[in-house]
Amino acid sequence: MTDAGKPSLADQVYDQLLARITDETYELHSRLPNEEALRHEFGVSRPVVRAALARLRSDGMIQSRRGSGSYVIRRPDSKVVSFVPLGSITDIQRCYEFRIDVEGAAAGWAARRRTDDDLVQIEQAFQALETTYNDKQPGIDADQRFHLAVARASHNLFFVSTLESLRQQIAFGVELSRSLTMLDAPQRQERVLAEHRAVIEAIRAEQPEQAEAAMRAHITAAKNRMFIGQE
Repeated sequence: MTDAGKPSLADQVYDQLLARITDETYELHSRLPNEEALRHEFGVSRPVVRAALARLRSDGMIQSRRGSGSYVIRRPDSKVVSFVPLGSITDIQRCYEFRIDVEGAAAGWAARRRTDDDLVQIEQAFQALETTYNDKQPGIDADQRFHLAVARASHNLFFVSTLESLRQQIAFGVELSRSLTMLDAPQRQERVLAEHRAVIEAIRAEQPEQAEAAMRAHITAAKNRMFIGQE
């Protein structure tokens, strides 16, 4: 992001290319226009185009083939662009990337330091989340309650304050994720609940590495379900 809080030129090009992949302007397995064509089309420099393409490669959307160009290999969930403004996609992805590292670490420390009362709070938060899923409700508050309970179990206020300061941004991403889950097959909902259970079990068993891995896997999967269209 720029100092003014607006997406950079590379972010803007990335968002527009992602939208074209999503709406099948660029079909799966098709080749993207070359860098020179994209540079002229968007009115930007070649380094800007390269930065946008690098992000698409990093996100698993395109693959570069030597001497041939860049090809579309995956498509995001088609509903993503319809649910959120185009310029928000970059911020949502970056928020999820940040959460993977921060909440993964928090879960690891929770497994080391949790008390019996912490575990009760985590389990109660999960039960509330499971109820909202069964009732076909968004459950945004319940989801945040669960993740905050894990952060509090780390007994490190920096994890808690970080999540609380990002409450609005996280809620926006969770609302999108839940909206897509509710529209998808029931198996998707069961997978999401199973990911939360894996975090709880590792914390209950006081297994830090497993707890961190489970939380990282859960948030990564949530990101991938939206932006890569896969688990």
